Amino acid sequence: MFRYFESLVDPYTPYQETDQPPQKLTPFLREYARPFHKVFLLAGLTSIIIAAIEIWLLYYLGDLVDTLEETETATFWSENGLELGLLALFLLTLRPLVQAVQVALLNNTILPNFGALVRWRSHRQVMRQSVGWFENDFAGRIANRVMQTPGAAGEALFQIFDAITFAIAYLIGAAILLNSADPRLLIPMMFWLVPYLFLLRWVILRIAPASKAASDARSAVTGRVVDSYTNIHAVKMFAHHDRELDYAHEAIETVRQTFMREMRLYSIMDIALILLNGILVLGVVGWAIWLWTSDAATVGIVAAAAAMTLRLNGMSGWIMWAVSNFYQNIGIVSEGMETIAQPITLVDQKAATPLTVGEGRIMIRDLSHHYGKQAGGLDHIDLTIEPGQKVGLVGTSGAGKSTLIKLILRFYDAESGVIEIDGQDVSGVTQDSLRSVIGMVQQDSALLHRSVRDNILYGNPNATEDQMIAAAKQAEAHDFILDLEDNEGRKGYDAKVGERGVKLSGGQRQRISLARVILKDAPILILDEATSALDSEVEAAIQNTLRGMMEGKTVIAIAHRLSTIAQMDRIIVMEQGRIIEDGTHDSLLSANGQYARFWARQSGGFLGHDRVVAE
Repeated sequence: MFRYFESLVDPYTPYQETDQPPQKLTPFLREYARPFHKVFLLAGLTSIIIAAIEIWLLYYLGDLVDTLEETETATFWSENGLELGLLALFLLTLRPLVQAVQVALLNNTILPNFGALVRWRSHRQVMRQSVGWFENDFAGRIANRVMQTPGAAGEALFQIFDAITFAIAYLIGAAILLNSADPRLLIPMMFWLVPYLFLLRWVILRIAPASKAASDARSAVTGRVVDSYTNIHAVKMFAHHDRELDYAHEAIETVRQTFMREMRLYSIMDIALILLNGILVLGVVGWAIWLWTSDAATVGIVAAAAAMTLRLNGMSGWIMWAVSNFYQNIGIVSEGMETIAQPITLVDQKAATPLTVGEGRIMIRDLSHHYGKQAGGLDHIDLTIEPGQKVGLVGTSGAGKSTLIKLILRFYDAESGVIEIDGQDVSGVTQDSLRSVIGMVQQDSALLHRSVRDNILYGNPNATEDQMIAAAKQAEAHDFILDLEDNEGRKGYDAKVGERGVKLSGGQRQRISLARVILKDAPILILDEATSALDSEVEAAIQNTLRGMMEGKTVIAIAHRLSTIAQMDRIIVMEQGRIIEDGTHDSLLSANGQYARFWARQSGGFLGHDRVVAE
């Protein structure tokens, strides 16, 4: 039975992705709810039926009391036995069946599948964002919003069908019951209902903003804490333990203050509700007794009114809590939307086609990009890199080297100008196809918190075990990999490397990154300080590997250690976003310009210039 209800909706059903998600709450939730429409309808219907059955049972209780009062005990069973038997059969079969269906729909169909659907689609949406988008936020805060929004959305839906729909149906049924018994019984109920609805409205108007503020504060805490954990080496190295605690304390205190304000609302709600429920019980039951003493109502009416009132007394707090909980979760969803519903700004064009690389020529014309500012980045770059050419890129920090690489990879859309690969504008091809033909080894060789095997195979998931090991050997990584063992006893290629590869040395991470790029075997190769983390002995061995990797490929290599690029076919010198020199190592030395000054000032192979602003 459970498997049947659990499979009514597939949370991974195909859907049309959008670059412009709905910015308002109702359309946002409606988009996620499409696969559940029939299930929601059935859940709402069963909730109404359950409320109607409960009201009918209260009505029947009053009628039964009147029957008991009017019937002789000797003839009671003969006159009413069949009816009571059918009632017992109904209570033991149909009523539990309806409630079981509703419970299964809520617990086994809606809650697990709706949460999974929202989480899956939210993650897909966030993963489509550009590198620049991620650079502008805390990874911890993004993850927190993606993880908590689905649960809040599912809980909000649960309250709609478990409590709110039931409550509305119950209140309508209760009014009908009281009206059918004696219309005057509606008077005390209305004296209770009107202030109750005002209290409910007062809570609703305040709980969603308070909940959103509390949720936003919790996300900020997660962002700060994860930031400290991710950079724990820097925290320990600079002895900033207390500073990080203060940084977290500030955010945690904000959470406490926002949560206290939220809890005050619940306290006011509970206190007011206790007073209102006293008015309800005294009003309805007292009025019913007064009608009975005036011979205007039967004992059965008094019993039914008393039972219904006591039930409402118990339900009113549950209804209030359910509605406030609904809006509390809506506040969390609203906070999550600030991340999940952001438009995708870096997208493939509608007519985008896969990039086809033949020779590997890179042509750049009048390229400018300043990150929306007046300075920094690139300024009117013109550059052609011929097929198979090896180009070194030199310049102080802030010269524009990294910006140029990011634009070639289309991590950003250039503000003006064109980048073409084999005559194809990179803005007009699919992003995945563009990046699939470019292999890159970065200075910061962060690895995935997975096994060594998974990290190397990231370059080519379809590679065989032998191909993976061959790549590791070529990167001078195989021997140290065999000696690895993680804290769960996994060894060699099965050992996990820790978050961002923290369990490995910088040189080990770099060599695994090299193995990954070797396995990818892309026709265009970008090296960003590819040997910066290696010691001299390993670097000498890796240089031979790099020369083998570069054979037949178009190569761009960024280096501050000029000895690593001196043998390149061509060296480009950049300054303040422009190309100021272009030539071979020997020709640039002969020109006695900036490159020659770099070469003369080197100490241990690094540029002697002061590093200015980060790129």
